[in-house]
Amino acid sequence: MRALVQRVSRASVSVEDSPVAEIGPGLLVLLGVSREDEPSAADRLAEKVHALRIFPDDAGNMNEALGAREILCVSQFTLYGDTRRGNRPSFIAAAPSEQALALYKRFCERANAKRGVFGAHMCVELVNDGPVTLLLEV
Repeated sequence: MRALVQRVSRASVSVEDSPVAEIGPGLLVLLGVSREDEPSAADRLAEKVHALRIFPDDAGNMNEALGAREILCVSQFTLYGDTRRGNRPSFIAAAPSEQALALYKRFCERANAKRGVFGAHMCVELVNDGPVTLLLEV
């Protein structure tokens, strides 16, 4: 399981010009699920995201965890795109929809995250806070 985690001042997701979810300060998580992933990976990743100390403390150092801030999670199978051969990505390592949806839901529930619409063409807007962006793999 891979996640691109971005510290944001705000983020939102819409489908066909209709707002789906939005958050204020917190984390935007783009979540990719591989064929190899099991439910325990979603649990570990949710714990890791909550525990990341990437928010500024009173001295301005990245030393605070998420706390009361929010999470917005968007499914992102393209995190498993392989471009080692040619210019067209291969997504063979990405989980099939049924498996990916179950693990996406599990991660969102464990992380208490607002979410996009799985499998939909989504428009994601964000304002980076920092910018601080991390790639996590479990």
